Amino acid sequence: MWGQVATSLVKQDNLSVTLACKLFDHHRQSFYQLKSDIEKDIANERRVLESVCEIRAEDPGIGAYKLWLMMRNIYGYEAVMGRDRFYVLLRRHKLMLPPPKVRHTTNSNHRYHKWKNLIKGISLNSANELWVADITYIWTAQGVCYLHLITDAYSHKIIGWVLTDTLKAAMSIEALQQAIDQAVQSTGNSCLKGLIHHSDRGVQYCCDAYVEVLKSYGISISMTEDYKPTDNAIAERVNGIIKEEYVYRTHQFANQAQAKEVIGRYIQFYNNKRPHMSIGYKTPAMAHQEKGPRKFNIELQSQVLV
Repeated sequence: MWGQVATSLVKQDNLSVTLACKLFDHHRQSFYQLKSDIEKDIANERRVLESVCEIRAEDPGIGAYKLWLMMRNIYGYEAVMGRDRFYVLLRRHKLMLPPPKVRHTTNSNHRYHKWKNLIKGISLNSANELWVADITYIWTAQGVCYLHLITDAYSHKIIGWVLTDTLKAAMSIEALQQAIDQAVQSTGNSCLKGLIHHSDRGVQYCCDAYVEVLKSYGISISMTEDYKPTDNAIAERVNGIIKEEYVYRTHQFANQAQAKEVIGRYIQFYNNKRPHMSIGYKTPAMAHQEKGPRKFNIELQSQVLV
């Protein structure tokens, strides 16, 4: 761009603005207007980078496209550069993320009844129609902890969670009860008939105590059948988001108390600030208030719940 060369001549070679403009057949007014535009671009880039760093402090693993959407929500569509230029800016400042690693974990070798899969091809119209449950490992300097999660499949909002040092079913029931309490409060009905609870075949979800709670509220029970992660894709993906975007990108937790505090803050961020592609780049909290048909495709959800 002529303006960049002219600016360099003025600054480094002590050439006058008038002479520098004559070399490129431009007027002084064009030079000063271009200089003002460049300064605005630099200030805008600095502002965007500061916001990106603030968001990454809350979610170290959030991707570039979601950051770009969040910048446009914060500063306005016209005030933020295009997507490709935004990616270049992130690369220049080493803020693009490396590809995620894949990790997995479950014990379904038990005596309890294993329920059929009820959710293949299901269509959802609102929150509290399908919940998915899962447990994942969280490591600390003092040993392993277990994060028990309940997620609403329609909104992808985490509606129940417990971080503890045990895999006992009582902890999974505590997370379930949190989800039930919010559903009863929001619907005004203590009978949740029509709601499906979906999980893997882990002993925590098949045991009598857990099943009894589900039945007492009229909740239908669905479980994976083919032992594939995609059979419980949303729950698996939520685990991945928490661990890949946050846990694995931060320093190891000192203990369970620290892990609980930090993960609690991240879940607040996840529910209320983080946009999701599979729900139209809305936050789970926003989607949780909506109604309308949403096709639930197991294989697709495993790919797009980001």
